Amino acid sequence: MTASPAPAPGGAAGTGPEEESEFRKDMGPWANFALGFTYLSPVVSTYTLFATALATGGPPMIWAFVMAGAGQFLVALVFGEIVAQYPIAGGVYPWARRLWGKRWAWMTGWVYMWALLVTITSVAYGAGPYIAILIGFEPTVHTTVLCTVALIIVAVLINYAGTKALSWAAMIGFSAELIGALIVGIYLLATHRAHGLGVIFDTYGTQGDGSYAPVFLAAAIIGFYQYYGFEACGDTAEEVAHPGRVIPKAMRRTIYVGGAAATFTCLSLLLSVTDYQAVIAGEDTDPVVNLLFDAMGELGARLVMAVVLISFLSCTISLQAAAGRLIYSYARDKMIVGHQLLRKFSHARAVPGFALLTAAVIPALIAFASLVSADALTKIVSFAILGIYGSFQMVVLASLRARLKGWKPAGEFVLGRWGLLVNVGALAYGIFAIINIAWARTPEDPWYDNYIVLLCGGLVVAVGLLYMFTTHHYGRSDAPSGVAIPERRD
Repeated sequence: MTASPAPAPGGAAGTGPEEESEFRKDMGPWANFALGFTYLSPVVSTYTLFATALATGGPPMIWAFVMAGAGQFLVALVFGEIVAQYPIAGGVYPWARRLWGKRWAWMTGWVYMWALLVTITSVAYGAGPYIAILIGFEPTVHTTVLCTVALIIVAVLINYAGTKALSWAAMIGFSAELIGALIVGIYLLATHRAHGLGVIFDTYGTQGDGSYAPVFLAAAIIGFYQYYGFEACGDTAEEVAHPGRVIPKAMRRTIYVGGAAATFTCLSLLLSVTDYQAVIAGEDTDPVVNLLFDAMGELGARLVMAVVLISFLSCTISLQAAAGRLIYSYARDKMIVGHQLLRKFSHARAVPGFALLTAAVIPALIAFASLVSADALTKIVSFAILGIYGSFQMVVLASLRARLKGWKPAGEFVLGRWGLLVNVGALAYGIFAIINIAWARTPEDPWYDNYIVLLCGGLVVAVGLLYMFTTHHYGRSDAPSGVAIPERRD
């Protein structure tokens, strides 16, 4: 991996609109990293899925963080090369456009957009029970949905304040989350540790009479949910000075620091839960909250809940920022119905107002729609992961195709002779993760509920294809397309 001088953005590489960007470069390097960190959010992913993962796979589920972290690190390296050459707002959509072409980019952006919108819902939904505990009312399905919508509204109001407010929110969220995770983890290990490190190799019978591998892969949802968010660093590329140098570093730093924090958070909880069998048997359905109240008392637990809520809020803010900029980038290239409205830009605050509003309204509607499904949180999270990983791999595949056709990355971050190997490894990991997430594991449930993740994914793709080939929005823009391969013609 080397850093080398590169052509100025918008030059021969054809990076396009960033030269005339309406955004202001108000985001510094650490704020860009903090945006990725708060989107990745070690507290959100761990606290949301700890009970599910522990009940499914027992303590060894923690190894999912290592597996997913290694795989997504390869993806982050590939993305680093791409964003260094094409530092454009919107991330995966403009990258796919320049690496492959208009149609591929349109579908990549479509899948990623819906995955982001669902991820916003999943994060805000996961905060519902913690809001209930902090305020002091009984959490139910209906109150969780109302809390979800309230958190989404607060997040979009902060996003409307502009890039500087977004930077401050990201830095505050990063500081609160990292310090809170360290303090809570150290306190639990010092005062409430119930097990030794050996438990991370003890399945506690979760596999029954069969192999542990299928059980572990089902529990690995906690790792898959953890390791995305680094791409948000690239979504705001037009708001960062020297993006070709800053953003690849921020992406890798997000994986290092976020992954380490998540693994430590999970480990401190694992070693402090007294009765694993109660969690596995379904007798203790909320081990995190019960543990915090037991170890820290009511006042201490509520203080932790407040820090946890800051993490959920900052994560929601970062997700909305990414989604809003993707929708704006899509609309700026006339790629979607309503593009005249969605590309409108508030120059006073330097934000795409209607795009951000869309990134709030649709997640709120998804939250209300979740009332029709049992175990809504797991299904929402699973679909979010499927969509994010799917769109990621569309970019990774486009990168591999371009590389095999002669593309030589020319940004300020390049992988050199390791590029092809890293690209193939990233694609292999992504395909494995997608298959694992989409795998139906509850044959006892109604078929439509058992296959709801696949059905929703298939519906998004089918509607996207129908939309794309009936409206031909993908062909309306003259933004650079397929420029990574000079002989490519759309």
